[in-house]
Amino acid sequence: MDSKNQNQLNIELSPEVAEGIYSNLAIISHSSSEFVLDFIRLMPGTPKANVKSRIILTPEHAKRLMFALQDNIAKFEAQNGKVKVSDNAMLPPMPTGFGEA
Repeated sequence: MDSKNQNQLNIELSPEVAEGIYSNLAIISHSSSEFVLDFIRLMPGTPKANVKSRIILTPEHAKRLMFALQDNIAKFEAQNGKVKVSDNAMLPPMPTGFGEA
């Protein structure tokens, strides 16, 4: 086996995971050792929203994710034009961080 094949990672995607989960809100919290990303689906007229998926990352992986998102958004915008975001859409809807009040 050559070294090229030794460095390959075999990633499997089950059919149910491949379907994905729709989310229109993400809440990001952190401690000194991890970042927690909660993906939520808000529905109009519904007072309650449930977390649909939670991803826990090390700070290093969170930063790699940030760079990967920046890169992919730049590529998307190069093909499709700027993504429009309202001024208040960048504000968190509630406090973030494990220790914050």
